[in-house]
Amino acid sequence: MLNKALAGFRFPAEAVALAALMFFLPLLEAPKNIAWLAYVLIWIANRARARDFGGRWDAWDTLICCWIGSGYVVAAFAGLHGGEWGGASDLLRYGLVLWLIKRGGYGAPEFRLVLATLLVSALAGLPQPYWRLYVTHSRDWFEINSVGQVNHSAIYLAIILGMSLSAVLAYWRSWERATRLLGILALTAIAASVVLTASRAAAGMSVLLVLALTGSSYRRVRVAFVAALAIVIVAGAFAWTTKMHLARKQEDGMQRQDVLAFRGFIWNNAIAAWERFPLFGVGMDNFSRITLDRVRDWRAEAGKPFDPAQHWKSFSHAHSLWFNTLAERGVFGLSALVAVLAAWIFSLLRHRPREHDEDLKWALWGGALSAWVISVGTGLVNTSLHHEHAILSVTLLGLWLAWLRARSSP
Repeated sequence: MLNKALAGFRFPAEAVALAALMFFLPLLEAPKNIAWLAYVLIWIANRARARDFGGRWDAWDTLICCWIGSGYVVAAFAGLHGGEWGGASDLLRYGLVLWLIKRGGYGAPEFRLVLATLLVSALAGLPQPYWRLYVTHSRDWFEINSVGQVNHSAIYLAIILGMSLSAVLAYWRSWERATRLLGILALTAIAASVVLTASRAAAGMSVLLVLALTGSSYRRVRVAFVAALAIVIVAGAFAWTTKMHLARKQEDGMQRQDVLAFRGFIWNNAIAAWERFPLFGVGMDNFSRITLDRVRDWRAEAGKPFDPAQHWKSFSHAHSLWFNTLAERGVFGLSALVAVLAAWIFSLLRHRPREHDEDLKWALWGGALSAWVISVGTGLVNTSLHHEHAILSVTLLGLWLAWLRARSSP
């Protein structure tokens, strides 16, 4: 039975390693790292033996190569020193996942395996934060074990929510009732968990994403958009009237006239660092080294006034993808990121599936769109697109690009 199950994969061991990476991604640190290394090494060995590294070089290959390389260029010219090479290695880590999946020559079996494993692993990761939050009270926030910090867990779950909804919408017409029910239950569990993180950015972008996905699938599943809109309205009213943590958080911020929760002061630090090192920034993972003393000295050097009340003492990241990238990587690194994100959304818009396109295309397109929307949207006020949710995002992009590449090949 195992041999029969593996027969559909081009490289069975490679598929297993990739599935292991996806499974352990939100769960356990050491197995995740081992699975990543195993996948990379097995991929290289398989391609060397087959003398096929993914076919012709294209524009996406150049873009990914430049994106990965930008981290090391920034590290070489970083304004501050400490974690810049480690930060560049994180970019290498998820950049390689994107590159190898995109050039993997995968087909429907691998695509379905990865999507299913990502959903299963997310569901498997939910009991622990529920237990810690409501039973042992050992945590104050809803945090998945290997994703960590509550906002990062919220980003991860929001992407999974969009990916899962895309798959349910894509296969709705071909699924039996029991499978549909399981899909709805899984979506409910993920959506409820996003709400419990109390991340306003993740919850808000999830609402927009759900409405966008159901709206784009209107001709395939006509009731989906109306049902989603009704659920959003009812859930929002319930959260507000019962004063759930998410609603209280927003209400408290409005009363304090600080809806951004002190982010403005952290962003001022980021701007000061960028003004001092405009081209290459302070180096990836060096944001914590932007201290009040350094900001004061930088402002003095530039002949500008300094008000310590308008800056944060120090923080590990900028609470914004955009401010964090600008401060740590400068204009050079930000340009590389913007180029990738622009090419990403352009590909999705250019090849948007039509009503009668195959189910798999709809599922992969929706997954890649979910990763882009959540990464860019939550990135306005949270540091998205790094570590676990970066690997998740580029995996979904890689699957989409691999599908396009397979369809364009003779």
